[in-house]
Amino acid sequence: MKTLPGRTDHVVVIGAGLSGLSAALHLLGAGRRVTIVERAPLPGGRAGRTDLGGYRIDTGPTVLTMPDVLAEAFAAVGENLADRLDLIPLHPAYRAAFADGSALDVHTGAEAMEAEIERFCGARDAAGYRRLRAWLGQLYEVQMRRFIDVNFDSPLQLLGPDLARLAALGGFGRLDARIGRFVRDERLRRVFTFQALYAGVPPARALAAYAVIAYMDTVAGVYFPRGGMHAMPQAMSDAAADAGAELRYGQRVVRLERAGERITAVVTDHDRIPCDAVVLTADLPAAYELLGRRPRRPLRLRHSPSAVILHLGTDRTWPELAHHTISFGGAWKSTFEELTRTGDLMSDPSLLITRPTATDPSLAPPGRHLHYVLAPCPNTDIGPAASRWQDLAPRYRDSLLRELDRRGMAGIAAAVEQECLVTPADWTAQGHAAGTPFSAAHTFPQTGPFRPRNLVRGTQNAVLAGCGTTPGVGVPTVLLSGKLAAARVTGLRLPRPAAGSPRRAPEGTPA
Repeated sequence: MKTLPGRTDHVVVIGAGLSGLSAALHLLGAGRRVTIVERAPLPGGRAGRTDLGGYRIDTGPTVLTMPDVLAEAFAAVGENLADRLDLIPLHPAYRAAFADGSALDVHTGAEAMEAEIERFCGARDAAGYRRLRAWLGQLYEVQMRRFIDVNFDSPLQLLGPDLARLAALGGFGRLDARIGRFVRDERLRRVFTFQALYAGVPPARALAAYAVIAYMDTVAGVYFPRGGMHAMPQAMSDAAADAGAELRYGQRVVRLERAGERITAVVTDHDRIPCDAVVLTADLPAAYELLGRRPRRPLRLRHSPSAVILHLGTDRTWPELAHHTISFGGAWKSTFEELTRTGDLMSDPSLLITRPTATDPSLAPPGRHLHYVLAPCPNTDIGPAASRWQDLAPRYRDSLLRELDRRGMAGIAAAVEQECLVTPADWTAQGHAAGTPFSAAHTFPQTGPFRPRNLVRGTQNAVLAGCGTTPGVGVPTVLLSGKLAAARVTGLRLPRPAAGSPRRAPEGTPA
């Protein structure tokens, strides 16, 4: 593994999102002095929070999987995850609601899920699920150690027995077809393939290897931190401060001072911070602009679909909603065509509805409820431009409420007390390329060693972290990106703890 040459005693981490905080904790655990610079007044980045009329709203991700990766970051500074965060396992992890009126609870326990599938669509698919679950576990074991939790210096690193094993498992086939070998019911196949949307690729075209995301969701378990998702970056920030990090919130980085190929100082709108190395977690265009360097790629980066998010504080709720409910429209293939090819808004939307107050009522005033409605939409490269959303937003908001009312959330428009609508225009204003918070799509030419690297040619002492670089999009992978960035600085590789077993990390071993 290539590491930064020269001194790396003092590292400035630009951005206090999940990747930056993960990098900071791993750097602190390796004995580095760390300064974290964040333009916002609080940590979190995409995993932010806003308070609206007594409602505490998470503005970023709502699904937390693979808590062992988070535990590893705390363990780097000798902390136990459970001492910092109360993670509540969700049962069910999801509820899947379909256009025909049927519903399926997605359980992470094997026996419970098998029984639910047998109730839902029969014994044949229940038996298929047993085989599918075993396959997902094998896929995860192969990919995590060799293709996800790893710094690539060359595509040649792919070569080896694990690549052959991944091929033997069918990882280079198509996701939808591979899942179809295990389960036949079309509704059930959606439960194990909709995660391809996170990768920005329709299930019919996505590599079967991306089923590893379904493993994280449906086998490893889904959790919710008491206090909301923002409690996670807040706890990480507190742990970093207690481990000696200097935290500078409310400061915007305006430029990097250089001496040849080395960055010598980070200049903010408040101060100048001399440094030996830098970890940049901004979206790729902003990071490249600061560095004054942009890697040459044979093909232009292709970005994932975006999303419209409607945050609703209401005076009532609908008990048929789980903490997470996926409300599938009748359409499926045409939905992905609209999102990734034609650039049209979904004509028959599939929606993620999150009701965090089902698990933590303290996030809303007494007797009130929070609902988070995520509607995937095309990014601004292929869909409506950011400027068009000023006119589209109110009409799309009204259409979403009508659709929710039609799908069983009767009277929702009248129940709204507080609301906040986020569109691709807002993501664009926050500096996200193509108006999407999900960054570069995980097409094959943008995955693994082909994804934008966390080292940038022409700068000796800078590393990238975040969803745009390796390993990619999602809470666990973004946390890993911070760890991988720290490894580039320190040359140390920490072993991964077993799931649910946070512990003090050793000093580390050479990568």
